[in-house]
Amino acid sequence: MSQPNLSTPVRILLGLVLAILSGLALVLAFPPYEIWPLALIGLVPMLIAQFRIMPPKLSSLASAVGVAVWLQGYLGPVFAPVGTFMVWLPLIVGLLNLFLDAGLRPFHSKTDYHWFVLSGIANWSGSEMIRLFLPIAGTWAFIAHPFYRQLWLIQPVSIFGIIGMGAMVIMVNYTLALLLMGWLDTRWKLAADAPAVPAGVLRRWAIIGGSVLVAWVGLSLVLLNVPLNTPAVKVAAIQPSVSPIITANQGIDISDIHARMVEQTRSAGEQGAQFIVWPEGSFLWDPQTDNQIDFPALAAETQAHLALGYIVVEENGMRNEATIINPQGQFLGVFGKDHPVTFGGETSLTRGTYPVYDTPIGKLGTIICYDLDYTDQLGPLPHQFSGCVGIVEVIANDGP
Repeated sequence: MSQPNLSTPVRILLGLVLAILSGLALVLAFPPYEIWPLALIGLVPMLIAQFRIMPPKLSSLASAVGVAVWLQGYLGPVFAPVGTFMVWLPLIVGLLNLFLDAGLRPFHSKTDYHWFVLSGIANWSGSEMIRLFLPIAGTWAFIAHPFYRQLWLIQPVSIFGIIGMGAMVIMVNYTLALLLMGWLDTRWKLAADAPAVPAGVLRRWAIIGGSVLVAWVGLSLVLLNVPLNTPAVKVAAIQPSVSPIITANQGIDISDIHARMVEQTRSAGEQGAQFIVWPEGSFLWDPQTDNQIDFPALAAETQAHLALGYIVVEENGMRNEATIINPQGQFLGVFGKDHPVTFGGETSLTRGTYPVYDTPIGKLGTIICYDLDYTDQLGPLPHQFSGCVGIVEVIANDGP
């Protein structure tokens, strides 16, 4: 085993390059690039830099840079137009990593890497669980997100949740990093302060990691192919080519947009859609008190349940709401967006309740936009949704 004579500046430079590669790999794993396999290996270069390349006292700089590059590449374009403190989020999270990870390298050196994989899973999953309770965080940038199109892989989320999926992804990353460190240790003494990873630890985690991954994929394939034994309901999503709310806020007449959306709704009804959903903020009035569009008549004509998103601006804020109309033209109730984008100045005066409606096509409930990034609204609902129907989706869409 040879010991490369790497100077401190070279170690720092090489470590930073590896950390940046990890950050870029995760950026490419997430939308809009969606090279999802990179999420399974993206952390490996950063971990090699952190535990074998960087000088010991600067080891946490690798994770700080890797995470900051990833968040800047993924969330930076989202927050840039907002112009609030959120533009500093990648730097803030990077600095937290710099301080919180500072003791990890000596800890794993002293414990012969017995806890390396479990520590990574606990740290990452714990941080995601904490973020669920932060009003401005939610599930943004969860490590499981790149897999949302991989139906063959994500079915166990119905049992273990998004945290469980994330734990599996982190386990794969940390197991691969541990095995790679073990291989490197047989050839070079890259870090004088770090002992070689024991062969028993490598063997144990190769078996555990491989077994868990195989079991996860096997369970996912089984769940994917289990018949639902539930009736199918055709659903249509009405999406115009331009945003009604943005257009209205620009002072432009949107009557043509609404006319097109009504036409789409009729078309969806003709195709057999039983549940037709309009987008958030489709219009700026309360359809229960203002009949600018005769939605009860439209529901009766299409013989479908209509879910309508609308915004009403009041003196003390806005009501960002959704209502459902049944085919008999009756309004079933109102849901107020529970997670307004507060860092963007949004309010939601009627937030806090989650109505669930019994209908002939099953139990129906509503959420709006940013609510999707939180799991807390699921707390009061599972017992009410136990009889949900299966869904077949029909899209009526002018937009991207």
